[in-house]
Amino acid sequence: MPSVVAFMPLRHSSERVPGKNYRDLDGSPLFHHMLTTLQACPEVTQVVIDTDSPTVADQCGEHFPEVLVLDRPAHLLGGETPMTDILRYDASVVDSDWYLQVHSTSPLLRSATISAGLRSLDQQSDRYDSLFSVTRLQTRLYDADGEPVNHDPAVLLRTQDLPPIYEENSGMYVFTREQIADGRRFGERPLLFEIDPLEATDIDKEADFVLAETLYRLQRNGAL
Repeated sequence: MPSVVAFMPLRHSSERVPGKNYRDLDGSPLFHHMLTTLQACPEVTQVVIDTDSPTVADQCGEHFPEVLVLDRPAHLLGGETPMTDILRYDASVVDSDWYLQVHSTSPLLRSATISAGLRSLDQQSDRYDSLFSVTRLQTRLYDADGEPVNHDPAVLLRTQDLPPIYEENSGMYVFTREQIADGRRFGERPLLFEIDPLEATDIDKEADFVLAETLYRLQRNGAL
């Protein structure tokens, strides 16, 4: 299996949910959940956090000393900095065959799912050159002008019989140094790796945090 370095960039500030990355979710800071998930993936060689947060750095030193913490350079600070610029810098510092990017804001993503994605890409590397996770949509979609995108209104198929469309859900990306150097988190032949919609739950707003915590508890108790 090629080497896999997992990146999880973390900002100290969050505009919509203050202190989101280190806010408590079911008894632990949010970013701790994804670090624990990554450490349970045998395919992951090294976990790397890129951050401007002294809170995150201090907690990593105390609870996750094996995680490599990179201080984010001054020219990459600020909410307007493209994530690809940050990942390009990280990949220039840490060498690996593959780079995996995840977000702390996806606390329901399972280690088994990440491992399955990495194994699937490795087994089909002659066909695919990268990976990103997707959510299957089988619903009637329209564009901004009200035109149907994926169905004929005159033929009322059941939604489960519609051809699926896939949404990029930001759960996980796998790419090479060359790909991120070109400013992309996937190459020309990406594997669209479908994951469960619940695992794709992402925290962007305050209501998302409440929902994610509720779902996380149900998942932890075996109800999901």
